[in-house]
Amino acid sequence: MSSYLGPKSLMTPGGILTRAEAEEICKRALAASPAPETRVSINSAARADTRFAVNQVTTSGENRDTSVTITAYVENRASSVTTNRLDEASLAAAAKQATEIARLVPPNPERMPELGPQNYPPAKDRIITIPDPLARSLAAKKVTEAARAAGFVATGFIECRVGATALANSKGLFAYDQSSAVTMTATVRTPDGTGSGWACSDGDTFDEIDAQHVAATAVEKARTSRTPVAIEPGKYVTILENTACGNLVTAIVGAMQARSADEGRSFFSKSGGGNKLGMKVVDERVTLTSDPADSPRAAGGYDGDGAPIEKVVWIENGIVKNLNYDRFWAQKMGKEPTHSGGGGGRGGGFGGGGTFRMSGGTSTITDMIKSTERGILVTRFWYIRGVDPRSLISTGLTRDGTYLIENGKISHPIKNFRFNESPIFFLNNLEMMGPAIRINASEALGAGGSTIVPAIKVREFTFSSLSDAI
Repeated sequence: MSSYLGPKSLMTPGGILTRAEAEEICKRALAASPAPETRVSINSAARADTRFAVNQVTTSGENRDTSVTITAYVENRASSVTTNRLDEASLAAAAKQATEIARLVPPNPERMPELGPQNYPPAKDRIITIPDPLARSLAAKKVTEAARAAGFVATGFIECRVGATALANSKGLFAYDQSSAVTMTATVRTPDGTGSGWACSDGDTFDEIDAQHVAATAVEKARTSRTPVAIEPGKYVTILENTACGNLVTAIVGAMQARSADEGRSFFSKSGGGNKLGMKVVDERVTLTSDPADSPRAAGGYDGDGAPIEKVVWIENGIVKNLNYDRFWAQKMGKEPTHSGGGGGRGGGFGGGGTFRMSGGTSTITDMIKSTERGILVTRFWYIRGVDPRSLISTGLTRDGTYLIENGKISHPIKNFRFNESPIFFLNNLEMMGPAIRINASEALGAGGSTIVPAIKVREFTFSSLSDAI
């Protein structure tokens, strides 16, 4: 990274820009811009990871970078140029290039004016750091030793990210936030390749990672999933563990865009026109929220225009309470814009960063199994792809521990299934819910977010075909 930070560097212990450094860079970039209006966005990020395979650490790496994106506005035309060279000449060249390109692009009739200064909440008192390679390797060792003792083979990944972002514009707005997030995942396989177990631990800091839990869970899943049997696809009573629930339910909030609903292009479009605000769409026990209090961002974050992120209740007791209105569509429809931050990493310093919470209950997974005469237990899903945005049906595969339940007990591990299902459908068939806990939702949000969901039992879940893959 080529950078200029003045006579004295004030970088945080995690190696990311401080507020003072970010503000100084923004001021220089704004002063260098010849455009009538300018926006400056900074992403300063540091990342460290440790990968282990065949019961040993295989790679360990760290990187950090700071990039500055200068967006020039010429009337309703805009262009952005990004650089990670922070000296005066490089910022000026990027600003000049953005302005020249902006004069050539077509106008954007939906462009909204830049916001002025905003009021942001105070940051949480949290030290932003990255654990050293030794600490990461000792966490990995807990998994590899447990797998080796069982005669199994472990592989996994520890990813640690810290970041700072800033946003400033010609109208005097300046926003800054810091964040950190850590994820540990592990897969343990049996030597004959018939059993596979997976577990994760997710948190804002490395101290929140429970490597021992990851080790014990992944090893036990591998042991109990050996030599699976095939059963017929179909509709089954199904228990989704927390990660499996998070894999699919998070898609609901991602689909709650007001514009697509109003234009008749989503599940939240109402038959005959309009949207489903105020309508009951899932079981009354379900409440879905996005809350900056759950965020890995120190001050809760800000959205793409620099407005502070606010708590949004999307679905409350099964009823649609809010849809996501961007500023243009809110103005067009006479509504207030939604400052939820979406699922992006704005204000978080890296990708991911979205928050999602689903209400929980008091039932344990053991309770759910005991209450099931015949059904299926799913650890997690993989290779999830959308099929139909109008119904939120997606498809994918079960993975790393799928079991048949008979007479209130797990009777056999079973071969994996492909599913075709919508979270809207199975949340209307809800029977039991466990406590909501923070999980890593695999493909759904990725590192840097905060997903807090329960395990659930549903009366009906559609498994469409068998898969021989482990």
